[in-house]
Amino acid sequence: MTRAKRRSICPVACALDIFGDKWTLLLIRDMACGKALFKEFSASPERIATNILADRLERLVAGGLTESFVPQHGGGRGGYRLTAKGRSLLPVLSTIADWGLEHIRGTEVRLRPPSVGR
Repeated sequence: MTRAKRRSICPVACALDIFGDKWTLLLIRDMACGKALFKEFSASPERIATNILADRLERLVAGGLTESFVPQHGGGRGGYRLTAKGRSLLPVLSTIADWGLEHIRGTEVRLRPPSVGR
């Protein structure tokens, strides 16, 4: 993100500009859990609309959190995977999941990246 597009110099505001919508961290979760293909992301239980999914994947690549690649099993379709920058958010996801489990009745862990599990 360029300096001109920032709302402020606050690191929280700047981070939220990158991953603060309701879909982006779920896509990062899905990639960390092994999903790579567009159809796999669209099959997630949260049911993201395909136009929003395409936009968020583009934003993740542009932000350096993910990269596109051609998977061997993808049937010629491109896939997405986390970069080191994207993987650095996994402890944040784990903390959010822990908070939800503690404070939101009825929640349960269904997808937790193996490298982040406690």
